Amino acid sequence: MSDSIQTDVVITGGGPVGLATALSLADIGLKSVVLERAPLSAWEDPAFDGREIALTHHSVNILKKLNAWNLIPETAICPLREARVETGKFRHPLTFTTNGRGVDALGWLVSNHEIKRALYTVAARRPEITLMPGAAVTAINQGADHAAISHTGGEIKAQLVVGADGRFSETRERCGIGAIVHDFKRVMMVCHMFHTSPHHNIATQWFDEGQTVALLPVNGSASSLVLTLPEEQMRQLLALPRDDFNAAVMQRLGNRLGTMRLVSTQHVYPLKGVYAHRFASRRLALVGDASVGMHPITAHGFNLGLKGQETLADAVAWNLSLSADAGAAAGLRRFEKKHRLATAFLFAGTNGLASLYTHDGAPFKKIRETGIKLADSFPPFKRAVTSLLMDRHAENKKYT
Repeated sequence: MSDSIQTDVVITGGGPVGLATALSLADIGLKSVVLERAPLSAWEDPAFDGREIALTHHSVNILKKLNAWNLIPETAICPLREARVETGKFRHPLTFTTNGRGVDALGWLVSNHEIKRALYTVAARRPEITLMPGAAVTAINQGADHAAISHTGGEIKAQLVVGADGRFSETRERCGIGAIVHDFKRVMMVCHMFHTSPHHNIATQWFDEGQTVALLPVNGSASSLVLTLPEEQMRQLLALPRDDFNAAVMQRLGNRLGTMRLVSTQHVYPLKGVYAHRFASRRLALVGDASVGMHPITAHGFNLGLKGQETLADAVAWNLSLSADAGAAAGLRRFEKKHRLATAFLFAGTNGLASLYTHDGAPFKKIRETGIKLADSFPPFKRAVTSLLMDRHAENKKYT
């Protein structure tokens, strides 16, 4: 495509949040073009990337509303019955369950690539959405009455640009928006491990000395291992032959799930939290990790991304109720205010918690042990955190 085209919205980044944004905007009557640097195969047959997403009740409702949830195979959805937090060798876990809440799951674990595949399948059927793989953005001009987006296939004019291109967003940078970047000086490896002991649909977050471990249940006798280590230690672990890698993992986990073996590819990601200085500017809004890239400790990153695009769609609909301009500044200010209220405290609190639980000095270990014991014995705190984990406030909306 070499000619200049015109549309309502251009979305840079075709990951799950970018695709969800296109679908939400299509539901309010807007046409959008989704620009994705990767080839078409990354949409049609996305590769396993190691990431298991702990979806809240609200997020599942959003996926149902977008007609994507029913396209995810049942075998790829694992209900989460209980969550535990542990520290060091202190065997008094902080536990969260659904007891007394009238539901049988805190949330559901689904691989990121399955969510992406389902959203792409729906988006590809919508006439309001134009999907452009293999398109790299080269420039963004934020004009007074429209934005012009240059890419490797031509130029697009739109009322609004939505940056959904990840926590190291080039869109954010091109539009002159800075970000708070919290470097935890660790890397995170994710993979699937088969094990001989059952996981009982329990997710465990374990802050051990020198490492942080998360074990997320997947269907069958396997769990997603999320291991956080300094970069050099991770490099040494990944260099091991397969059998030695399995033995090293079992040793790191204290053999808590019996005999284990690697059953997937391994994927490593830098551990950095990102919080954009602004979520909106002239003719621009940021969603997903481009606005807030969370530490995975609370498993809220993708859920915040889905909520953020929902908030943006509501704000754009408000704009359209006043005029024909989807990218009017008033609606973008509403989006920014609401999204900041939903994310600022959680981002700061998560970073503080991650910092506290990754220092191994004696005072920190004692504080962690005492904190977990007190928190587990204080029902109001556990109820509040369970509500945050489940995010059920929207579950009673009637979606078709």
